[in-house]
Formats: sequence, structure tokens, C-alpha cells
Amino acid sequence: MSDPLRIGIAGVHGHGRSHVEAALSLGDAVDLAAVADPRGPGEVPSTTRHFADAAAMIADESLDIVVLSTPIPTHAELTIAALGRGSHVLLEKPPVPSVSDHHAVVDAATASARTVQVGFQSLGSDGVQATVDAAASGVIGDVVHYGAVGLWSRSEEYWRRAPWAGHRVLDGRLVADGAVTNPLAHALMTALAIAGAEHPDAVADVDLDLRRANDIAADDTSSLVVTLADGRRIAAGLAVTAPRRHEPYVLVRGTRGHLVYHYTLDLLHVFRDGSALPRTYEFARRGLLADLVAHASTGTPAAVPIARTGAFTGILEAVVSGPEPLPIAASLITRVQHDAEWFRLVDGVGDAVERVAWEGRTFRGLGLL
Repeated sequence: MSDPLRIGIAGVHGHGRSHVEAALSLGDAVDLAAVADPRGPGEVPSTTRHFADAAAMIADESLDIVVLSTPIPTHAELTIAALGRGSHVLLEKPPVPSVSDHHAVVDAATASARTVQVGFQSLGSDGVQATVDAAASGVIGDVVHYGAVGLWSRSEEYWRRAPWAGHRVLDGRLVADGAVTNPLAHALMTALAIAGAEHPDAVADVDLDLRRANDIAADDTSSLVVTLADGRRIAAGLAVTAPRRHEPYVLVRGTRGHLVYHYTLDLLHVFRDGSALPRTYEFARRGLLADLVAHASTGTPAAVPIARTGAFTGILEAVVSGPEPLPIAASLITRVQHDAEWFRLVDGVGDAVERVAWEGRTFRGLGLL
């Protein structure tokens, strides 16, 4: 029996706690050797070393896998440091804030013969490939375009959760914390994966229409139409200003029907013209840390290598460098309180983002908001 893989996790509170739980669930296959977080170690085994700083953990520990759930501006530097120490990396999304950083990390991974797996959990599901296969099968005719819909609710306090929250750029460093590139990044990445767009040069054009209801520098209510190098289009309506959370999905609109893939549920609905009801299929999903452990142990392909996320980073760079989000008219915003938090809700946002995905046009093109 081989020795357990030594894992270090940077960022163990909030969402980072899920990585701790994932590591502990793997039992004897891994050893949670170290964690790094200035807020303390949280609940970890007594044998786990605690560091206040991620860079110190990487430098001082010999780790097979480093998990990075740290602020976005730190991703590239810490990933390259971990690769240089011989570690595989599980990197939280969004992976890096620029195409130049993407290329630097890909080059470092290649040079070190190590893998950077990106935490787009939806791509660990068999449903993604099943949706690709369904779109190619002709069951909905020819593909007209792809869409993505995300409707969540995020409070004013959410945008104050960290010094970098709600910023596109902070202190000269790219941050990219808007709805498109962070909380609803999975919707866009899953649509890109289903469309087969991986590399930065797969994106020919990005038509952005970014809006904001909150007092932030980034977007919270957004639409964009991505034109791929081969002419296909992806239209995304993504907002965190809805009254309540809806299950996000990727749409594939065809000439004789359409597909709806609920990527958080691993469910594919096939709507065929002439059929009153959809056919629904459920798929298995594997955790990305477990997948990376298997890759490191046996050489099985990693589910989400960073090279697969280049098109997403190209769009992220366009979002960060593009025009500032436009403020939404106060007459369309309702401010409500739930559980001691305040939320800004945009009237009609649900219908608006769905029209973006279905019709393949931005808010501006549809005359909305």
C-alpha cells in the first residue's frame, strides 16, 4: 500500500472549509499535513500544522497537493510557487485574472510536470459530456446558439466580505470579483465547456453589457454575448440581484428543440419539438480533490486542468478591462432586509436574463434594464 498523499490547504474558512471536509473524507489516501489561514486553523486533526501565511506553508512543507482557496490576486504567484516545490495544485475559481497569468501558470505546470486543477466543480460531472453528445446527436437539430442563466441573491454585506470584494482592480492588481467572473463563473465556464471552447484564442469577440445595483466597482447584473472563433455564440444572463436563488443552467438552443443542463444538479432536460414533455437524465459527479488525488496516484486524466479554462480567462480579462458597469436606475431597484442583511433586488431581472439566453442578445440589444 502506497503512502498517503500529503495535502496542504490555504484558506480554510468560509468556502475553504469544504476543501478541508473533502480531504478528511478521503481517509487513509491522504494526510492533511498543513493548513494556512491568518484566522486560525479551524477544526483540523491535531497532527496538522498551521501556518498564518500560504507562501510559508508552501515553502516549509513537502506537499503532494496544495489547495488554494485564497484571494484572486494571489492565485498565479502561489500556484507557480507550489508547482516549483513539486506539488500538484487545486486552484479555486476564477483561476487567474489575466491571459498572461494563464499562460504563465500553464507553462509552469508543464515545466514542473505537475497539474493545476481548477475548482469548477460542475466540470467533474458526466453530465457535461452527455450534453455535448446530445447537442451533436441531432436530437434538437442544428445548434443555433448556447446560453447560460444564473439568478442568485447576494446581499450588500456580501460585497463587503473582504477588501477586494466588488472590485475589478485594486491597488493596481486585477481582482475580477463581479457576478460574471466570480459568483456565477460556473455558468459561463460550463457553457464554454459544452461548446468545446478551451483556449484563449477560441474567443473572437465579447459583447459586454454589465450593470450594477449595488455600490460596487464590479458588475452584479450582467449580460454578454461571446462569439467564438468558429462563429458560434454563447449568450449569458447572470445576476445576483434576484429575489431568491434559482437553479442556474446552460441552454443549447437548436432548430428542432433545446437542451437545458442544470449543472448544479447534474440534470439534463431534452426538449424536442413536437413532444409535450422533456426527457430528463441524471448523471454522476466526482469531487475535484478526489479526482486530483487519483490523478496524482495513478495518472488518470484530471477533470479540469487549467489549460481547459483559457477561454474563460480570456472573457474574464475582457470583463475587467472593458467599460465600467452601468448603474441600474433606482426606480428598478427594491431594497429589502432578510436575516439582518440588506439586498438590492432588480425588478424583472429573471425575465431579462432568460431572454438574453434564449434570444442571444444583451440587455442593451433587447432594450431591457
